[in-house]
Amino acid sequence: MAILITPETKVMCQGLTGRAATFHCARMLSYGTQLVAGVVPGKGGRTHLDLPVYNSVVEARDTTGATASLLFVPPEHAAAAMIEAIEAELDLLVCVTERVPVLDMVRVRQALAGSKTRLVGPNSQGILAPGIGQLGVMSTVDARRGGVGIASRSASLTSEVVLQTTNAGLGQSTTVGIGGDPVHGLSLRDTVELFIDDDDTSGIIVIGEIGGSDEEDVAALISARKPSKPVVALIAGRHAPPERRMGHAGALATQGTGSAKGKIKALEQAGVRIAPDASRVGEAMREALM
Repeated sequence: MAILITPETKVMCQGLTGRAATFHCARMLSYGTQLVAGVVPGKGGRTHLDLPVYNSVVEARDTTGATASLLFVPPEHAAAAMIEAIEAELDLLVCVTERVPVLDMVRVRQALAGSKTRLVGPNSQGILAPGIGQLGVMSTVDARRGGVGIASRSASLTSEVVLQTTNAGLGQSTTVGIGGDPVHGLSLRDTVELFIDDDDTSGIIVIGEIGGSDEEDVAALISARKPSKPVVALIAGRHAPPERRMGHAGALATQGTGSAKGKIKALEQAGVRIAPDASRVGEAMREALM
């Protein structure tokens, strides 16, 4: 089937009436996602995109049965919105908002501890299960149903790899963008483990980048689990200078930690096949599955 979402997943959108949310939620509805409500404090009782708008997550949940939320809320209010969804005990929360303050995300992580909610993001392109549902801002044009699970820190590279796996005749089971911010919810390791346990995923692609330890954590998981499914990885930032913040995501490699070289070495030692460059990820996955 897919990980994280099913055809029956009912979704609300926090911040539905904003311009970006209106555009992307209209696309989600056209794709077949069960978007059933919006949440905008102070605008309860209205309709938008022919969907009812509620003042709170709890009200939307109790009225529509929604178990997931897509969050389009400005950075300064995003943490409060995420915590509201966590306290409402939603199963899934996808936050596409960029530039959420790090200290705010620390509070969100504290709220997540011990909760039932899975958070994807922030700064995430979202989740796409081709033919099942879209929760996010990614393109769906090149996506096709198939057996490759994609766990990624990069939105643009995800689009490229989706096209490559489609052209290779493989398709995708689910793509998950964990988000590029240093403090986030679901990790690469969490996502890869979900793919390992998913019967409809036959191969796994990991799109990583410099900074943090997500890729090293994936390597440790692969070494421990030794999955029969092939795992292919692409690590972006091989030529990035050390000690310098790269891009809006805050990717940063310091001496001895977070480097592309170190991540590639850890993954190779775990038995992961490393794609030589961004243009040959789909080819590497096809060869691994042969």
